[in-house]
Amino acid sequence: MVLDAFRSERPRAGDTPAARARRGLLVVGSFVGLLFVIEIVNTVLLHSLNGVFGLRPRSLDGILDILTFPLLHANLAHLLSNALPLMVFGFLVFLSGLRVFVTALASSWLGSGAAVWLIGLNLTVGASGLVFGLFAFLLVRGFFNRSWWQILLAVVLFMAYGGILFGILPTVAGFVSWQAHLGGAAGGVVAALLLSTRRAGQLRAGR
Repeated sequence: MVLDAFRSERPRAGDTPAARARRGLLVVGSFVGLLFVIEIVNTVLLHSLNGVFGLRPRSLDGILDILTFPLLHANLAHLLSNALPLMVFGFLVFLSGLRVFVTALASSWLGSGAAVWLIGLNLTVGASGLVFGLFAFLLVRGFFNRSWWQILLAVVLFMAYGGILFGILPTVAGFVSWQAHLGGAAGGVVAALLLSTRRAGQLRAGR
């Protein structure tokens, strides 16, 4: 069934694909909208928030900045470059349910932040790590779930957006935080593994 490409949680009463799509647009759209509100405030403050809440590698107080650095951007153009793929990938992940979306987003967030904190070189801001994490999640989950529909979706997404994966290479992405991209992608893969239906079946069988 086509909907198997998106369905990962048990359906509840009234939890139709159309309802999930509406909730997905609302949740993901609200998150992206929040990023724009923060960018407006940050612009008014001459981007001073970046120096306070941006992620500083290997700094003890910078550990807390893992929670805030994806919410900030260097400028409006930086945010615009992340907004559309974040909307697209976030919406597609949300079609599998709120739990799946929150898990994939959180894992991408933490993976991106951990990589920057450990091996980053400069103060880092931006949601691109989340973009890479959600994209990686969509690319690999079908293989973990052995779902042909999810694999087909991954192939389509790879054909449309696969070029962004060069952003995890230091030699190619020297002017951006490849560390955030790499960590976010790793977090997305981890989330796909944790949420895989095959693994869930193995855990149930082991009880």
